[in-house]
Amino acid sequence: MDHKNTNAPDTTVTYDRSKVEEPTQNIYEAISIIAKRADQINGDLKKELVEKLDEFATYSDSLDEVFENKEQIEVSKFYEKLPKGHALAVEEWLNDKVYFRNSADQKE
Repeated sequence: MDHKNTNAPDTTVTYDRSKVEEPTQNIYEAISIIAKRADQINGDLKKELVEKLDEFATYSDSLDEVFENKEQIEVSKFYEKLPKGHALAVEEWLNDKVYFRNSADQKE
């Protein structure tokens, strides 16, 4: 999923509990799945951000020299404005875009 083009909210939103727990019939299991997906999304976004910032990195031997690169600042601001990982994960969950399986059901 493209995390940059999403309708996930930037602020706190109250969701209907029945819609969140509907796929699993267990609110705790649903929240656990959403949390794991949020961790995956956060990892992907962090990796992407670090790769983009490394393109602008200038390495020097002196700690006294600090360079402020305008491109780095713009990239950082863009990623700060994106919805947070948990908001993206909840949106994916509510739109049935998260695959999950219960290993206990498969053993029976």
